[in-house]
Amino acid sequence: MKAHVGGLTAIGSGRVLVVDDHPQARESMAEVLRQAGHCVDCCSSAAEALQVVRRETFDCIVTDLKMPGMSGIEFIVQLEQRRYGAQVVMVTAHASVSTAVEAMRHGAFDYLEKPFDVDRLEQLVAHAIRHGRLVHVQDTPDAATASCEQPEMVGSSPLMQTLRAKILQIAPTPETVLIAGESGTGKELVAKAIHAASGRRGKPMVSLNCPVLSAQLMESELFGHERGAFTGADTARTGRFELADGGSILLDEVTEIELVLQAKLLRVLQERSFERVGSSQTIAVDVRVLATTNRDLAAEVSAGRFRQDLYYRLAVVPLHVPPLRQRKEDIPELMTLFLRRSAVRLGREPVELDRSTIDLLMHYDWPGNVRELENVITRLSVLGADGSVGADELRRWLLLGPEDEGVDATADFAVGLSLEAMERKLIEATLDHFDGHREKTAKALGIGVRTLSGKLRQYGYAPREKSLARAGR
Repeated sequence: MKAHVGGLTAIGSGRVLVVDDHPQARESMAEVLRQAGHCVDCCSSAAEALQVVRRETFDCIVTDLKMPGMSGIEFIVQLEQRRYGAQVVMVTAHASVSTAVEAMRHGAFDYLEKPFDVDRLEQLVAHAIRHGRLVHVQDTPDAATASCEQPEMVGSSPLMQTLRAKILQIAPTPETVLIAGESGTGKELVAKAIHAASGRRGKPMVSLNCPVLSAQLMESELFGHERGAFTGADTARTGRFELADGGSILLDEVTEIELVLQAKLLRVLQERSFERVGSSQTIAVDVRVLATTNRDLAAEVSAGRFRQDLYYRLAVVPLHVPPLRQRKEDIPELMTLFLRRSAVRLGREPVELDRSTIDLLMHYDWPGNVRELENVITRLSVLGADGSVGADELRRWLLLGPEDEGVDATADFAVGLSLEAMERKLIEATLDHFDGHREKTAKALGIGVRTLSGKLRQYGYAPREKSLARAGR
């Protein structure tokens, strides 16, 4: 098999366009993102960027707010009018409620303040790309035929039909929704569908990926802070609840919020008000809360890791997203979608899968769910030569794939093994699969690197220095 690698990016990364009129800032962001494995192009103005996006497809656009000529907001408005499918991250040294909300109202995924934190930039771009690949269907480079009004949920199985019906029933109400399901099932997509079908669809939907932040940063991200509130708080910051006023906020993997901060979150849910860190002024907000979790929250409450009162506040309307192994009849539709999407990104015809490959994809249990299927199809599209791709090439990529279909893939997990022990075996197997690379392991498991590192410390693994982590990227 020949590998077509010219101009392609690594699996799990994407094409990013950086737009900034300051050469040093532009090249600094580009270098950080290249080191993270992305393919990065740069433009010095929004006008130049609009010319580029007419002929090129990007997964994420990182744009400055204040630029000569066309501003970042005007640039986002132009992208919105063209229904361009890339996720947009706004970078600004002039963050305010009005600019951030306006950017998100016109489709921006998130915003980042200058001077930017390297890790925060990497996390935002990676999360934006993953979010975009779950949500957007791009049939053409400019996404002219894609619908930006209602996220497309692929699958005709009875389980998916039931899920769609529940979303339409829940969406018009103002109630808090707890979306549960395994990692990679598309919980973010469900949350976006609820927002899009609600009366708040014209207002911002603001997301917060809870696993990636420390307790102090989490409080600042949720509620904002005043200048001088803590070391490093050189400017005031607007929190996510304030940004989402009138719309919805998505707390992704809410179980990762530490107990001390859970009490403050509970107050917001009860009273719809809060104070910024370092301020005594109470801010009232009208926000619908959507939360996701890949854990059994009732079990987390019993173990003392999650507040019972917060659990009841979040689980007003529970919604379960089924794992892919329970709706395998949807796999052909998903494969068609991902093959077409990859072909658009790579600028080639969709790769052809032979019968043995399709059979293997249909019989595999997909522990990583839809996200794992998309990654496998992307890899097939990148490495596939003209003609068919065989099952032998595919089998070795599957995380828990047996050597043949007759082997029991669960043989290493004895009946009666505790959930904690099973979790440890899965984490260690995944870490070994990725040769000890923690970032790749965390992504495959659908958890944050900080969460993974904490679990490895519990297992007695030595902490890895940040310089070593950088070298492994």
